[in-house]
Amino acid sequence: MPPLNIEERTPTPSPNGFALFALGFRPFFLAAGIAAVALLAGWLHSYSSGTPLSNYYGFVGWHSHEMLFGYVLAVVAGFLLTAVRNWTGIDTPSGTPLMLLFLLWAAGRITPLFSELIPAPLIALIDLAFVPALGVAAGTPLVRAKQKNNAIFLLIIALLTIANLMIHLEALDIAPTGKSGINLAVGMIVLLVAVLGGRVIPFFTERGLGNVKTHSWPWVEKSAIGTLLLLVVTEQLLPDTVAVALVAIFATLIHAFRLYGWLPLRTARTPLLWVLHIAYLWIVIGLLFKALVIFDIIPSVLALHALTVGGIGMMTLGMMARVAIGHTGREMVIGHSIAFAFALVGIAAVIRVLLPLSMMDQYPLLITLSGVAWITAFSIFVVVYLPILIRPRIDGRPG
Repeated sequence: MPPLNIEERTPTPSPNGFALFALGFRPFFLAAGIAAVALLAGWLHSYSSGTPLSNYYGFVGWHSHEMLFGYVLAVVAGFLLTAVRNWTGIDTPSGTPLMLLFLLWAAGRITPLFSELIPAPLIALIDLAFVPALGVAAGTPLVRAKQKNNAIFLLIIALLTIANLMIHLEALDIAPTGKSGINLAVGMIVLLVAVLGGRVIPFFTERGLGNVKTHSWPWVEKSAIGTLLLLVVTEQLLPDTVAVALVAIFATLIHAFRLYGWLPLRTARTPLLWVLHIAYLWIVIGLLFKALVIFDIIPSVLALHALTVGGIGMMTLGMMARVAIGHTGREMVIGHSIAFAFALVGIAAVIRVLLPLSMMDQYPLLITLSGVAWITAFSIFVVVYLPILIRPRIDGRPG
């Protein structure tokens, strides 16, 4: 099954009109970019002042939950609603249904900020409704098309729903499952990155470089997905044990070898490619760091942010940039500003993850500098891609 049918077109003057709800990537990618800026800005203010922005989730809980179920899930929603239509040939929500789905996502971001006014169970219900609604919107075409090879996306959505429920159970003082829920959510998103990465990174690399053949081995592909699933299960059943470290080390080796086969060193002159390869390298680093955490070599927060800031952050920004220009009929090239934004997210990861290894005494400053780099990167994305996302395709086709 092809990854995303990204069409390349010669640029023509962009037509007038408003097309924000023509296809899923449009509202959700724009919202993701805005959320990436607003959520980090809010977190930096909260961190510096010591005042939580949401009493519902708590000081750290709001940041963790919103970056995963606010920013990342917006990217996932935009990607799946767009990709599923290509994979199946069956329309996903557009127009009013898409707008209602988007408003449900937005309500989940806003209501926790008014926890003094809105009952906690209602906040939980609104936020918990989005992921299953996305599952119905993206899953119905997959079921109708009987695409069993894409069933893993339905599994991931189901487990993300469970992870979100675990976080809300702690927020509602029902069960202390918040940390496990965050770990499960991160694990599912990393799994999603690995599944999609296996489909699109070698495909895009071969198309982007030309006369290049990447290497893929069936046993590596199966092991890459299998080790991540095993790692998630091990972390849930045997948290903070040597078993987690052993699985993480094996996963590190498998994913490093997988990345090697995709010829990452050949992509240095192509930003739309190197951003994906470097993002996957951060996944490898994050898996290794997970093992080091078990042996008390590094703090767990560094492993978490290697996966989230470096791996998920760079991958999502790179995919949004590529999908948006491809599905609006534009030529598959980006300007220097977006390449700079890619680099800034990588810099944010280095500051947040690697510099503390030797500068832990400057940790608060490093958090701030990393956050500023992240905010600048996504501000650039929003400014550059706003007209692309709200206007109709330049080739006059629907979507």
